[in-house]
Amino acid sequence: MKKLSGFTLIELIVVIVILATLAALALPRFTSLQRDARIAKLNAARGAVATASALTHATVIAKNNIADPAACPAGGGTANNLNGAAGTLCTEAGIVRMVFGYPDVTAIGTAGLLSAAGLSASFNPSLAELNADGYNYTATGTAATFQIQGATTPASCQFTYTEPAAANAAPVISAITTTGC
Repeated sequence: MKKLSGFTLIELIVVIVILATLAALALPRFTSLQRDARIAKLNAARGAVATASALTHATVIAKNNIADPAACPAGGGTANNLNGAAGTLCTEAGIVRMVFGYPDVTAIGTAGLLSAAGLSASFNPSLAELNADGYNYTATGTAATFQIQGATTPASCQFTYTEPAAANAAPVISAITTTGC
């Protein structure tokens, strides 16, 4: 007579309980990693904006408000009025619009803060390109809001950049808000 082999009902239940316990412990950690990743992306975006602001301003200071005599090799025209209320700066990717020596808060697809920060592979990113890279961007007047897509509450996973309001003033880059990430 052949002996049948297999698992008993008790063994199957023990395996299922162990798998359920592992899943219950791993799932919260996995969701926490997603939140951590969104916060890291937000910090990286804020760092890129702060760096772009500082580098473009340093270039303006180095040029001593002297306009470029020739058109920008990357296109977009000639840089002018670098430190004024409205001006342009020639970068290796093209012209960036400036306000009092810092990047301008501009509409999507216009060379300004978004172009200088390089958050997308495109120099003048479209809304679709920014969304594909995981960012929401809103420009209202002199302020821009950067949010991370996929956040639980995007309005609570953001930072803002406010361009300077006068000469010899600096832009204001808010601290990041992470309660909704």
